[in-house]
Amino acid sequence: MMNTESIKEAYALAKKNYAELGIDTDYAIEQMKDLHISLHCWQGDDVAGFESPDAELTGGGIQVTGNYPGKATTIEELRQDIEEVLRLLPGKHRFNLHAIYGDFNNEKVDRNEIEIKHFQSWIDWAKKNEIGLDFNPTCFSHPNANTGFTLSSKDENIRQFWVEHVKCCRKIAAEMGKQLGTPVINNIWIPDGSKDTPIDRNTHRALLKKSLDEIFAEEYPKEYLKDAVESKLFGIGAESMTVGSNEFYLAYAVKNNKMICLDNGHFHPTEQTGDKISSVLQFLDEILLHVTRPVRWDSDHVVTFNDEIQLIAQEIVRANAMKKVNVGLDYFDASINRIGAYVTGIRAVQIAFLFAFLEPVEKLKEFEEHGKNFQRLAWLELLKTKPFGAVYDYYCLINNVAVGENYINEIENYETIVLSNRASSEILM
Repeated sequence: MMNTESIKEAYALAKKNYAELGIDTDYAIEQMKDLHISLHCWQGDDVAGFESPDAELTGGGIQVTGNYPGKATTIEELRQDIEEVLRLLPGKHRFNLHAIYGDFNNEKVDRNEIEIKHFQSWIDWAKKNEIGLDFNPTCFSHPNANTGFTLSSKDENIRQFWVEHVKCCRKIAAEMGKQLGTPVINNIWIPDGSKDTPIDRNTHRALLKKSLDEIFAEEYPKEYLKDAVESKLFGIGAESMTVGSNEFYLAYAVKNNKMICLDNGHFHPTEQTGDKISSVLQFLDEILLHVTRPVRWDSDHVVTFNDEIQLIAQEIVRANAMKKVNVGLDYFDASINRIGAYVTGIRAVQIAFLFAFLEPVEKLKEFEEHGKNFQRLAWLELLKTKPFGAVYDYYCLINNVAVGENYINEIENYETIVLSNRASSEILM
């Protein structure tokens, strides 16, 4: 267990250590105020949502593995869990909802009929917790997605159904932003694609463009709503062609001034998402990130402090782009304690950004400009062994949240008091 005095002492030593390299740790901590991570609702209940008690996850290669006891099965339980997560995190964050997470009151509401009233209780909850919201249409786990095509479907009735759904989502998201006083990002991802090699890729992509044009025909104030589109390389059942490829959505976003969502699980394993950030920011004012940990492909594991997340954070900080990049999470692991998955992943993202803020960027640039590549490399290696962990512990301390391994104890206590009783109730039922 870590006590307050030892944390302060460790930070004082770390501060001195970094100061010898010309790095101000207090300033680095101050920069963390600009990092507002959007927590994803689907980690809390394995992408089940609240449309019906027997909802089944289908379409788009989405798969949740594991059945750890105690998952949220009601809106109240999910909110309780998210409040516990927020309690264990330094900083101010956001919450990202999919359309299937509405407060439907056991009423059958189809996707093209959802309204703001189904999300008003979420807005009220967000106000109470002083957080912003983000939103996503849900174009999977529905009979009208069974063919593998939604917004790019050649069946006009199906295509129009999904166009109306996304229009409803944009209207809801804009009202959320208006009421909360912070813009809501509405991110469009669809599972559309082909398992085997298609002949007519062109028509599906033309239909997707047509659908997006229809969806975005109505404009909302940017202080209420920001639109994003998200590509994918492939999914299970859509291995040979994904309609919404990176080329398609990047071109659409640039031409129509929409945000591109870069999910670091949606590219080939040899591609580096961090390397894409400074490229797309030359042509877009703002982008969205979905941060995950792919294992061989888009398997959405809990984020860890690895090379990939370090590069993503470094590229944003080095480009002075914190106000141009919106950071959200996208993973779901049902094999471990879901609260632990949230907190461990989010803290890993925070540590990556703090690590980036603790770089002497100008000095490293100076080495680069003068061809001193050995010195640049040597400094980057030296920074890996500096006591950035002590700086993050202090950041937690001054934000009055559990420090170091203490958060593990907090989650174990929550499991004993809340999750275990929840699991016992499920067994009795």
